[in-house]
Amino acid sequence: MRYLKIFIFAALLAFSAQSVTAAEKAEPKNNFKLYGFIRNYFVFDSRESVSGTGDLFYYLPKDVKMQDGIDLNDQASFTYLSLTSRLGLDVTGYQIGNVHFSAKIEGDFYSGLSNSSNANAGTYFPGNTKISGTAQARLRQAYATVTWKELGKSQKNSVALKMGQAWHPMAADMPHIFSLEAGAPFGPFSRTPQVTMDANIGSNWIVSASAIWQMQYQSTGPVGTSAIYMKYGMTPEIYAGLTYKTGGFLARAGADLVSIKPRVLGHTESGSTVRVSDRKTSLLGYVYAQYTYKNFAVKAKTTFGQGGEHMNLMSGYAKVAENVDGSWEYASLRNSSSWLSLTYGKKWQGVLFLGYVKNLGLADAVDSLVKGDVYFCSNGFSNLNQMYRINPQLIYNIGKMNIGLEYQWTAVQYGEYYGGGAMNAYGLADQNLHWVGNNRINMMVKFNF
Repeated sequence: MRYLKIFIFAALLAFSAQSVTAAEKAEPKNNFKLYGFIRNYFVFDSRESVSGTGDLFYYLPKDVKMQDGIDLNDQASFTYLSLTSRLGLDVTGYQIGNVHFSAKIEGDFYSGLSNSSNANAGTYFPGNTKISGTAQARLRQAYATVTWKELGKSQKNSVALKMGQAWHPMAADMPHIFSLEAGAPFGPFSRTPQVTMDANIGSNWIVSASAIWQMQYQSTGPVGTSAIYMKYGMTPEIYAGLTYKTGGFLARAGADLVSIKPRVLGHTESGSTVRVSDRKTSLLGYVYAQYTYKNFAVKAKTTFGQGGEHMNLMSGYAKVAENVDGSWEYASLRNSSSWLSLTYGKKWQGVLFLGYVKNLGLADAVDSLVKGDVYFCSNGFSNLNQMYRINPQLIYNIGKMNIGLEYQWTAVQYGEYYGGGAMNAYGLADQNLHWVGNNRINMMVKFNF
């Protein structure tokens, strides 16, 4: 009897172990991967510029501002900040049949700096007095992904559905640079709430489609930069793209459609408040390619089309007519933005970034336009005609530590408005064109974990 009990106990133990193993195969345990880095930047600028996140996210140098024979924006500055350190969590391993589930949540610290409370700050400094305050935590990404794998006869097909806050599909491909702006405003830059479908067809092709909303990166309009235009437009931003990849080569092309309502209420000529059907729709396309061979890699992206200010592109739209019923009509500015980056090396890594932007104005001429009618990217100026950037970098990688040094030359061609802030028939300030530039020297120290 004693041996029978031992035999039964051993059989139950073996069966339990087999059941646990079978259950793990059907539904594996979640795998949690914590990652992040601690990052510090040292930045010198030779000119007053437009920049965010404690001056680390650089856009462009400001135009000449003459007063009593002095260019107030011809002012150098130096900054050292321990911002943008990051912490993230990847969750993988959950599976039911051929359906796989995963998730990501990621945050970092950004400036959170407020203007100096001293009323004389604008008197004694040229403009940017954001030097006090403390860093604040922000959400970068937070999404879940459901992937159906091994579809079709070849079992190479799969479909993934991503839901949550993630990189905008047009911004996900970035150049090889360590500066915080990651190539902006020469390429789209945005993280935003979305529902994205990526369908892998065989080994080489990916078809993508997204419905996108706005959160941190927003359209502009009569009340400034805001997500309110999309909220009342009740139409998500729509993206469609196609990717081809083979070996070390990848090419991608896509288009993005945005339709917003700049206003819901308007006023007739008699002064009565009325509901209006204002709507502005724009279409933006891009092409991206990259090639990698051993320690060498090259990437390039070009974006062309209408608007794009909600992705930090130097563009926007204009009010071109006022109707008697109180509604307004709009037309998008056209923009061409391109960048090229090359990198070589592993321990010692050399990088070269080149960028170019051209403001092409309206497609059709209008009778009269002033700068108050133009809703331009909040990080740029409507009298911008073109700009370029040359950015060589040297990075030393030792274990989990990266030390980088870069020189960045950004030059902008500005134009002057006509009397009363008037612009030409295409929404451009093309009078007395002139160049201004900024020398930026940036050093980064980063520890990854």
